[in-house]
Amino acid sequence: MLVWPKSLLILGAGVRTALTEWRLRQKGRASAGQRRAFAHLTRELGRTTFWRAAGIEPGMKYEAFRSRVAIRGHAQLAPAIERMQQGEADVLWPGTCDLFASTPGTTTGHARLLPAPPALLAHFRKSLRESLLYYTARVGHAGVFSGRHLFLGGATSAAPVAGTGRAQFTELGGILTRCLSASAEKHLLEPPPEIADMREGLAKFDAIAARAATQDITLLAGLPHWVLQFAEALRLTTRLPDGQLQNLQNLWPNLECLLHAGTPLPKYQRELRDVLGSAVRFHEVYPACEAFVAAQDGAPGAGLRVLAQNGVFYELLPAADYDETRLDQLGPKAVPLTEGKVGQDYVLLVTTPGGLARYVLGDVVRLTSTEPPRISYVGRTNLQLAAFGERVTEREISEALLNVCAKNEWSLVNFHVAPRFTPLLTGGIRAGHEWWVELRPGTRLTPIGPQLGAEIDMELQRLNPDYASRRKEGTIIVPTVRLVMPGVFEHWLRYRGQWGAQNKMPHCRSDRLIADELTQVTNFAQD
Repeated sequence: MLVWPKSLLILGAGVRTALTEWRLRQKGRASAGQRRAFAHLTRELGRTTFWRAAGIEPGMKYEAFRSRVAIRGHAQLAPAIERMQQGEADVLWPGTCDLFASTPGTTTGHARLLPAPPALLAHFRKSLRESLLYYTARVGHAGVFSGRHLFLGGATSAAPVAGTGRAQFTELGGILTRCLSASAEKHLLEPPPEIADMREGLAKFDAIAARAATQDITLLAGLPHWVLQFAEALRLTTRLPDGQLQNLQNLWPNLECLLHAGTPLPKYQRELRDVLGSAVRFHEVYPACEAFVAAQDGAPGAGLRVLAQNGVFYELLPAADYDETRLDQLGPKAVPLTEGKVGQDYVLLVTTPGGLARYVLGDVVRLTSTEPPRISYVGRTNLQLAAFGERVTEREISEALLNVCAKNEWSLVNFHVAPRFTPLLTGGIRAGHEWWVELRPGTRLTPIGPQLGAEIDMELQRLNPDYASRRKEGTIIVPTVRLVMPGVFEHWLRYRGQWGAQNKMPHCRSDRLIADELTQVTNFAQD
């Protein structure tokens, strides 16, 4: 494969940056891109056994697609995916598929496999490049391509799918690595394959730190909590001529960008600013195993611009209508991406060159603009508080706690919220929420649980009218807050086999699946 010199790579990035600046100003590109994607995808999906039987045919109109094709989740596609793993052709996508993407399993507690045929890799390749150019267009230069790009993630190599003899699977980091050109892999990518393929742990951190300490890193990419852990490992192992490493810009003077995804940035923003350096910019992207959805093209509060021209067709299902138990009835309620209403929350549906049609991505997003289409993350479809009719989203939960912590200068590590039912002597039940909160050691004026609970309660009442109504009625009481010892959430994630760069702590559930497991390891009195 041809490898261009670094000078030509930088020159090409500069030209593409100017072209991207021009394209970002053009109107109507999203609508045109979605029409092209829909026509291409229905033509290809209509050639497969599964989707032909489901009603997809080449040249069909959107209204027929909307009324005829049911919305589906992974459970409805699992048997077809297993057939693809066994080598059967033309099941969900034309041809055979040898590579599958492994999801993190944040909601379900276990990873799931999704097809990743060459057509999907082409989508990721284009979207990854475009998301980086959105950054260079924002800052007005392509200097970030002059150095190395350090990606912190799970092992990038593929592993065999059990019982298939041919199929392999990899995490999202492995999918993205396969999308890099030979020139980008040689001139930009860090760490090299022999380190990237290591299992996650201190040994991998040390190997990355030793290698990266001698490189000119201009871009750092990863989930915020993983970036913080890596920065701490680097700080402990790296010595500069003038003393201890204070922040990463001391080590890498040309570091200018943190490419981040997967979690609300405000939870980590202050700590990231301290460890990165004051001049590093944040650039948010929205990749998932199913599709590379969106990237930041402007100010942080404006939302992320949907990559609508890159071969994936998007639909929006009103979040208020979502019901996992009757997906087959909800198809007519969804609308195309370009017909959503600004300010409304939607469940995101994707039709992809990976063989998915009207697939529930599992995320609730809020449409922040339609021209161009931009979205902001609200939460997971199954991660919310609704046991008492309060319908509090993951985003509102996070915002309430972060606002309280910011006001009191408390530094948050992690948290989880669940419903709590306490039997009364009179025979009734006292209902409320139980919060498990880990603050960073050394936090100024560490609170007690009742103080934190009262302040969270006031913030949630301000943010969510349904919660405020339930509190006024007396349906639920002031939250109970458990301030846990350092490391509790890391211990839980390791116990569940979910500790790693791709995994995140589920912040809330409407049941006590996680809360009861936390109870077993923390020994709090059940008051």
